[in-house]
Amino acid sequence: MEDLEVMRAEEEWQRAGAYSVRIQGMNRQYHISLRDEFDEHDGEGTRYIVLLNQGYPIATCRFYEIGGNAVTIGRVVVLPEYREQHLGERVIREAESWIRELGYKEIIVDSRTVAIGFYEKLGYEKTSEEVYMSGVFECVKMRKTL
Repeated sequence: MEDLEVMRAEEEWQRAGAYSVRIQGMNRQYHISLRDEFDEHDGEGTRYIVLLNQGYPIATCRFYEIGGNAVTIGRVVVLPEYREQHLGERVIREAESWIRELGYKEIIVDSRTVAIGFYEKLGYEKTSEEVYMSGVFECVKMRKTL
């Protein structure tokens, strides 16, 4: 996609781009309340990747440390009109690059069951067969060693 810019968001004005995508892609599309979409991990200390198309935020994910050498990637969202363009893969790869630069060795993901194949293509493996609910979605734990 032309005019695609990658923003590593750590400041509030940058995080607003990630929040915008999440409001449109989760709150609005799946009717997930703002209280459920935004949690204690949003804000200072959490890092976000935001993909911008001509300055407009269209995809995002966040990651934060969960101990020692590990982080978790989550809240991966691509706006509906931009899906099927490999932007989810792009946002994950951009996050992984930043995570490597920061020296982390392991990434944990709570994958929706419908996204298992997506994460497997990116090198993630299920840690167990246990399916659990995360909000309204059925999920499994996956991991990748860097």
